Amino acid sequence: MKTIKGPGIFLAQFVSDTAPFNSLEGIADWASGLGYKGLQIPSWDARLFDLERAASSATYCDEITGMLADKGLAITELSTHLQGQLVAVHPAFDAQFDGFAPAAVHGNPVARQQWAVGQLGFVAKASRNLGLTAHASFSGALAWPYFYPWPARPAGLVEDAFDELGRRWKPILDVFDDNGVDVGFEIHPGEDLHDGVTFEMFLDRVGNHPRANILYDPSHFVLQHLDYLQFIDIYHERIRCFHVKDAEFRPNGCSGVYGGYQSWVDRPGRFRSLGDGQVDFSAIFSKMAQYDFPGWAVLEWECALKHPEQGAAEGAPFIDRHIIRVTDHAFDDFAAAGADRALNRTLMGIAAKPDAAAS
Repeated sequence: MKTIKGPGIFLAQFVSDTAPFNSLEGIADWASGLGYKGLQIPSWDARLFDLERAASSATYCDEITGMLADKGLAITELSTHLQGQLVAVHPAFDAQFDGFAPAAVHGNPVARQQWAVGQLGFVAKASRNLGLTAHASFSGALAWPYFYPWPARPAGLVEDAFDELGRRWKPILDVFDDNGVDVGFEIHPGEDLHDGVTFEMFLDRVGNHPRANILYDPSHFVLQHLDYLQFIDIYHERIRCFHVKDAEFRPNGCSGVYGGYQSWVDRPGRFRSLGDGQVDFSAIFSKMAQYDFPGWAVLEWECALKHPEQGAAEGAPFIDRHIIRVTDHAFDDFAAAGADRALNRTLMGIAAKPDAAAS
């Protein structure tokens, strides 16, 4: 069995123009001081990381990994949540998602998608140069506006949407395969891959591609009333990334799963800092150990109430307490009697085998 690596922290929610959060070295010192051992780096933020340079320069990547190693840190994964989103955007969200891309492609969905695909190619190569084997991303969404079937969806609309999603992602996954890197799609509302069924639909469209895998985040399952423990039982062979994020769902007489268009703080379902929500992390970490999860436990902080720096400070010891150092022997080995096939047959009342020579 494998012991999960960690604690790690996803940096996207902490980056700012204020020191120490405005450079990779500065934020690394901060994270290391809190007890983190790994950083998940948002590849789109030039304050931390030059993606194109990392894709083309092993020297640059060595400089980064060396600097982090000196602080007791490693890179867990690179993230392309923003670029992955732009691989597939429904026209209803064009104006909102333009902000994820450079101004030069705003108002031009085709150019924006081409830019996003190029970014994913860069990150596959950068991940290889950094010695990484997994990557965190979003799938994007073409069918999401139709998730609730009213008015009734035209026949074949969802199938056509997933056919197109698979067509767009298959060549991207091939590039990741060429570079020896798995893509962990975060299973997330707002993405076409938002539960096990939709992940399987996508997997079918990309021919069960070995690089099409899962970023597991139980908080999104709490808000959907999806069994986040059984999900691990079913899909553990495809889980490559793990966001440790808490959530709670407390419906009332006025609002439920859909949240009433309210702000996060007022919604019945909302994300919380670790330990403040309803997720059973002891059970999750047990299942991750049981199934030999090969990666990192990475804090993603998103809380409607708590200050991010308090959430980060509490997150490292929380994750560290939950990581199971897996055993290398069975607990009852001390009472083992060793292997004795003859004794086994005696215990079961089975006659000894006839002497082969006598036959």
